[in-house]
Amino acid sequence: MGKIAFIFPGQGAQSVGMARDAYDKLPEAKALFETADRALGFELTKLVFDGPAEELKQTSNTQPALLTASLALLEAVKAKGIRADYAAGHSLGEYSALAAAGVLSFEDAVKTVRARGQFMEEAVPGGRGAMAAVLGADREKLAELCAEVSAAGTTVEPANMNCPGQIVVSGSAEGVEALSARVKEIGAKRAIALEVSGPFHSSLMKEAAEKLGAKLAEVNFSDGSLPVVANVGARPVSGAEDVRQSLISQVYSPVLWEDSVQWLIGEGVDTFVEIGPGSVLTGLVKKIDKTVRVFSVNSMESADALAEALA
Repeated sequence: MGKIAFIFPGQGAQSVGMARDAYDKLPEAKALFETADRALGFELTKLVFDGPAEELKQTSNTQPALLTASLALLEAVKAKGIRADYAAGHSLGEYSALAAAGVLSFEDAVKTVRARGQFMEEAVPGGRGAMAAVLGADREKLAELCAEVSAAGTTVEPANMNCPGQIVVSGSAEGVEALSARVKEIGAKRAIALEVSGPFHSSLMKEAAEKLGAKLAEVNFSDGSLPVVANVGARPVSGAEDVRQSLISQVYSPVLWEDSVQWLIGEGVDTFVEIGPGSVLTGLVKKIDKTVRVFSVNSMESADALAEALA
């Protein structure tokens, strides 16, 4: 019997009304939203279910909203008696994974990601940073081109190793623009500008990482019920101090998603269950390995379908 990994999406997966059916049907899911409202001191639930979308899209709102919605949908999976052997999450999703594994309490997680979002917004003024998805590039060649463009005085760095042929770069607006104009030189198809509010997972986020470090120093980390694969090293991290350091580094380091999925497959995982709004990670996992089973749980209905498929 193969193993199961629960995987949790990051920023960009959010949508107004996400996890509404879980909130309506599961007392445990409703309780999470109520806890979030209380912990944050504002009506996150109202913002998630009623919008406006523009406000939900602000990083400091998106992060706690996505975490809460993902963990509400996890309740639907747990209600079916489905358990995982491993957990992982993409960027912000790593916090959902840590909360799912019991390494972080939900209340600590939601407060931390709210602060993380604020620090990330403050680190680089709007319009100064950018990100772009580069399609069809070789990882090493792209890293070399980033170094070349950065050496000319405009920062651009690999930020997300998503799947073969899809690498996101991040940096100053000028750096990303300069790199995007040159990707065909290394055999890439094209670069697509991403709608994001900052240069996430680049060295321009070091200031945000320092502030996050101070915040994480106040947080209690427990031993998890299952291993959580960290974005930074694409391996499970355990022990409070190591988890803390990994989360600090994650803010300005590349998300090694492809490597994380490959590591999980190497450990015998043949079933990936994406839990949370959208289905971005489901698509990425399929591109990394066509032979594994991938399910996306973004509604109560899809939780039912998962239970039937795994029965």
